[in-house]
This record gives sequence, C-alpha cells and structure tokens, in this order.
Amino acid sequence: MDEHQAMRRAMELALKGWGRVAPNPLVGAVLLRDGEVIGEGYHAEFGASHAEVDALAACNQPRGAVCVVNLEPCAHLGKTPACSEALKSAGVCRVVFATSDPSLAAGGGAESLRSAGIEVESGLCKEAAAALNAPFLWSEVRRERPFVALKLAISLDGFLADKWGRSQWISSPEAREHVHWLRAGYDAIGVGRLTAQADNPRLTVRGAVVPRIPPTRVVFGRSGSLRTDLHLVRTAKDIATILIVDDDRAAAAASAIADSGVTVIAARGSKRILEVLRGVGIRSLLVEGGGRLAVSLLQAGLVDRLFLFQAPLLLAQGLSPFPTADPVRLEATQRWIPVERKAFGDSNLLVLDRKLCLLE
Repeated sequence: MDEHQAMRRAMELALKGWGRVAPNPLVGAVLLRDGEVIGEGYHAEFGASHAEVDALAACNQPRGAVCVVNLEPCAHLGKTPACSEALKSAGVCRVVFATSDPSLAAGGGAESLRSAGIEVESGLCKEAAAALNAPFLWSEVRRERPFVALKLAISLDGFLADKWGRSQWISSPEAREHVHWLRAGYDAIGVGRLTAQADNPRLTVRGAVVPRIPPTRVVFGRSGSLRTDLHLVRTAKDIATILIVDDDRAAAAASAIADSGVTVIAARGSKRILEVLRGVGIRSLLVEGGGRLAVSLLQAGLVDRLFLFQAPLLLAQGLSPFPTADPVRLEATQRWIPVERKAFGDSNLLVLDRKLCLLE
C-alpha cells in the first residue's frame, strides 16, 4: 500500500466516528512500514483515544514507521494526550497528513513534529480530506454562523412533490435510510413551518448510527406558530426543538405553544437567523425543506453543501425546489464542486460543495 492508498484508507476509517465524535473532527490513521500496514485506528468516541494513538496501540513495533493521517496531529493536551507527542514517543520517522488543524487549541502539531526531527509532509488528498471535515473546519474559522447543508429529493424532471403536494416518497427506502445516517452527523435539522405542518415529520435519527447528542430540531416559522398536535411540538420536552419567528410574532407564537418545551427565538432574515443559531451552540445545520426556505438560503449564498437525491420518476408538474429563484446568466453562475456520487437503491445522490473549505 502506498501513501495515497493509505490516506484513502485513513478517511474510510475516519467516517466510522460519524455522529459520535463531534465537536471533534473525523480522523483516521494508518501506520506503514515498507508499504505494509502495521497498524490503523480512528477516533471512535468523543473523549476517547484519537486516531494516531489508536493506530499506535494496534502496532507492536511503530519505531521507524510512517504515519498517514487525514488531519494534522494535534498538539493539545485535553481529554487525551497530544497526538504529536505520542508519535514522537513511538519513534515514527515520517508523518503525512492531508489538511492542517485550524483550531487554536489543537493546531501546531506539524511544527512540533518537525522540531523533533520527524519528516512531515502535508497536502496529500487535501481536497477529499477537507470535504470530509468541512463542518469542523468551517466551525473553527467561520464562527459567525453554522455550516449549512441542504437536502433535496427530486424527480427526474426536478420536482420536490407532485401537483397535489405529495412528496412521500419520491426517493427510495435506501436513500431515506442514508438521510438518517446524515442526520446523525449534524448538530441540528431544519425545516420550514409549512413543511413541518404539511408533512408532520419527527426529524429524529432512526438509523444504524445513534448520535452522541441528538440533533436539535429547528423550524423556520417566520410569521406563525406551530400546531400543538405536531410530532415536533408533542416531543419537544424530550428532544430540543426551536421555533424561529419574526421579532414581532415571538410573543404570540410562544403563547400558542406554551409549556410544550419548544424554545421560541425571535430573529428576522436568513443571515440573522443563522447567526442566532450559532450563538446557541449549533455549529452545523442540515436543512430538509421546504422549497421557499431552500431558495432563500441559496439566493443568499448561505448553503455550503447540497445533498441532491434524484429518483427515476417523472411528475410533469409539481413543486419546484427553486420556485422563486431569480434568473442567472450562464456565464455569471457559480459551478458547484462535486464531492460524492452514489446510488441508493433506485435513487442517485450527488453531493456538491459551494467551494472547497479552508485549504492551505
């Protein structure tokens, strides 16, 4: 196995920590000697061993080995010892990492390793590694709002629902199962008020990954409250739920759902709403509908990642995901960056990023 293959393996391992390590990053590590894997590991749980330490624990003779890891080894003594110190103590001769750690507390591991005489190389597979940890990288540097992902499920002809407003289900069962996996890795799941009342979703994670902290449910309410019979309202005492309304409607909305457990927050405009959400600790947000909310976020340049599921059916007429989008000339539009393409049953998923995140 060469270092490029080892880095791909490290990122595969890193994903095993999805939903369990936040607010820490997803990290995997592979130890090589003469092209052979002699140890590998990953950060599995918040507060547990980091990937490099986990890989060293799985290796009998790490001295003289090469460590390949998708994020710069940390130089921070926190819940676990600094990974850079562990690598130095183990006697590795070379460290290859993909992206630098921008956090003030944990960054600086590369310089610590170099000062100890260890060869260090950065940037291998940095685009893929940056995409893997985009929410973490964003949250460490762009503290004004959460990292925002938008999930859409559309027909071949581009509709979210049929002419009569029915959308359950456009995507395949396998695609919907993957959405539960996605939810596990985000701090919050958001929908518009009309979608919440039309679909009555639970917005919970019901899949193979049980998140360490269940995502907060966020309803973009604007001018109205929520019906008290909705799942979101009836379960708000058990699962954190936020309703965001315009400033002048907050008192009435709070009164309408008093004692439900729903937290009502007053904020107006997409940008301000996201600032407020970051202020209450939400670092990443997965928005699942509806069309008007999607358009407002996209037009404001506030969507960082797009999960686009496309199903093999034609509706001819229906609800567009971009019903009020203003026209843009072809030469002036932005081309998004494909991150992943994958099939889930009969539905295809295309993952797109607005731009690459924080590459050195």
